[in-house]
Amino acid sequence: MSSLDVPQHLHKEDSFPPLNLCLFDSKSFLQVLGDTVGVDKATASRVVRKVSLALAELLPAYVKWPSDDEKKEIKNEFYRMAGFPGVIDCIDGTHVRIQRPSEHEPVFINRKGYPSINVQAVCDSKGRFTNLVARWPGSTHDSHMLRTSNLRTVLERDNNGLQNGIVLSDSGYACKLYLITPYLRPSDQSQERYNGSHCRIRVTIAFGWWKRRFHCLHGEIRMHPERVCTIIGMICYLSYCV
Repeated sequence: MSSLDVPQHLHKEDSFPPLNLCLFDSKSFLQVLGDTVGVDKATASRVVRKVSLALAELLPAYVKWPSDDEKKEIKNEFYRMAGFPGVIDCIDGTHVRIQRPSEHEPVFINRKGYPSINVQAVCDSKGRFTNLVARWPGSTHDSHMLRTSNLRTVLERDNNGLQNGIVLSDSGYACKLYLITPYLRPSDQSQERYNGSHCRIRVTIAFGWWKRRFHCLHGEIRMHPERVCTIIGMICYLSYCV
C-alpha cells in the first residue's frame, strides 16, 4: 500500500462508521451518502478519508506472510484440494476502476482502456490475503509489481524449493524456482493434469468474493488515486471483519 500518514485516533464527532461502510458496500457516491445520512459532501469525504486511513493502518496485523507452522497447514490443504505439493500461496492481480485523474492520466489507463489502480494480492488455501500491494497505476504490468515488491525479496531470500513452499501464478508472471506458472501449450496428459491442478488451486484467489461483497470495487471510485489506494487497503481489512 502507499505510505501515507495515518491518524492515531479519530475524534468522536468525526466518526460515522455507517456512512463509511455504506460507501464500500454500494456503488453510491459521496453526495448520495451525505444526503442519506444528513451531512454535506465535504463532511462525508472527510469522514471516509479519516476512517479509511485509520482502518488501513490495522491491515498489517491481518494481512501477513504465513509462519512455518502455517505454511505446513496450507501445503496440506492445497494438496488435499488438487494434489499439488508444496504450494503455500497464489498470486494474481485485479484492476479497480477510478475516475480519470487530472494528472498523469495515461499511466493509469490499463490494457482494457479505462483508468484503474492495479492491485496485486496473494491468497492462501482459504482465500485469505497474505500480501497486498495497492499503489500502482493501471498501466503497470503484474510482473513489474512483483519484481519491485518486498514479497519478491522474501521469496528469493527464503526459497529452497518445495521444502519452503512455492507460489502459483498465471502466465503473466515469469516462471521462477519459487513461482510456478501453467503450461501455455500442454503437449501431453501429464502437462494437462498439471494445468488442471494448477487451475483448481488458483480459484482460491479471493477477488470474486471480494468484489461481490464490496460493490464499490465493481464500479468507478471517484476519488484521487492516492485515496483509492487507501480505500482498497481498508476494504481488505474489512474483509476479515465480515
